[in-house]
Amino acid sequence: MSNLAKCRSAIGLLLLVPWVQLQAAESAAPPNIVFILLDDMGYGQPPCYRADSEFKTPDLDRLARTGMRFTDAHSAAAVCTPTRYGVLTGRYPSRIGQFGVLTTFSRPIIPRERLTVASFLKQHGYHTACIGKWHLGMNWDGSVDKKGDAAPIGARATDGPTALGFDVFAGYTHARNIGMIVEQDKVVAQVTEVETQPWLTKKALEYIDGRAKAGGPFFLYLPLCPPHTPIVPPPEFDGKSGVDKYGDWLYQGDWITGQVLDALDRHGLTANTLVIATSDNGAAGRVYAPLRASKSSIYEGGHRVPFLVQWPGKVKPGTVCDDTICLNDLMATCAEIIGAKLPDNAAEDSVSILPNLLGTAKAPVREATIHQSPKGDLAIRKGDWKLIFFKNGERELYNLQSDLSETNNIAAANSEVVERLTVLMRRYIADGRSTPGPTRQNDVPIEISKKKAGRKEPKK
Repeated sequence: MSNLAKCRSAIGLLLLVPWVQLQAAESAAPPNIVFILLDDMGYGQPPCYRADSEFKTPDLDRLARTGMRFTDAHSAAAVCTPTRYGVLTGRYPSRIGQFGVLTTFSRPIIPRERLTVASFLKQHGYHTACIGKWHLGMNWDGSVDKKGDAAPIGARATDGPTALGFDVFAGYTHARNIGMIVEQDKVVAQVTEVETQPWLTKKALEYIDGRAKAGGPFFLYLPLCPPHTPIVPPPEFDGKSGVDKYGDWLYQGDWITGQVLDALDRHGLTANTLVIATSDNGAAGRVYAPLRASKSSIYEGGHRVPFLVQWPGKVKPGTVCDDTICLNDLMATCAEIIGAKLPDNAAEDSVSILPNLLGTAKAPVREATIHQSPKGDLAIRKGDWKLIFFKNGERELYNLQSDLSETNNIAAANSEVVERLTVLMRRYIADGRSTPGPTRQNDVPIEISKKKAGRKEPKK
């Protein structure tokens, strides 16, 4: 090769190196993360989870086709507030004694110093937004009558979403006042209940439009109202479900999900966006066999939820995962995705499900999972076994592989299993965490009764 040819070759290589580096950087760009949380959507409602469902959820079904459907996903609790605490902090809500739900003007239950998935991602270059139902408390100014369900326009609140890592907040505090719209830390509008979801949908789409123009990764937490009460679908959704007004309301929640997916497509963001759609607990007052009970129950119908994930190029389309996971796992999963380490004092009960998403998991990612009801009942699930510690001291043991309906309490015949799970539960309580790391302190004492296993017959 001549000296001239060698020179040209060297120059070519020098020019190629930055291009290769650029391509590598682009391919390694952190993904956008969209977490859509429907309210009270039951496991048996989307047709992708139950072929004979009476409802229509075409966009959730679309996610099942384009991504992964989890069959054994669980909310941290069987009602709204504690589940949302678990989603954002990666910590079991029983550790702060939160079993029930907050009211419109309840004080905040997440202190400013507690790391949330939003503040964690923000530390690592993400723009963050919460658009929808907050339900985790705020501190309101003196203009607010805290015995009511509405605050005047202009009323201000602190220690809400914007104090916990969200750059943007647009939404409402509680299902009883979905028309009281808060932006950032101020009440900006009073709209009718029917107008709320269209207003929030517009805000979510505007947010995606803005981030597409601005560039950089973003985290959108979108907690919707449907199908929780009030059941207020706008006229354009009348009859869409072919069932009833409740079905139309659920259909609207599904439609909003589809609008978000379409917006990502429109801006060319789909390829690098992780989308999760799930529910905060089971359906309210609606039982879907074979699961026992519904929202508020410690049984499977209270906390086993639909969980759908789309992530092109990473999650294989049309796949199904049967591993047990928890909504708490969002935080640890985000950390592994962006290659960042969580501090020891955060996400104590969050486990990364990235191996599940990528199809590389060789074993269950979770050692065990804790469930809770608003009555104060607790349960621990490990493998096929589920041990329930009722507040009144009774205990029930079920093998979910052979008895998913939880009809045959076999605690008395399996004392060794009861003891083994009780020991594990006590360790999780004593350690202040269920993941590896230094011992942490629970905010409140957690007790499980020593009373012997009892027998409760299934409700008819």
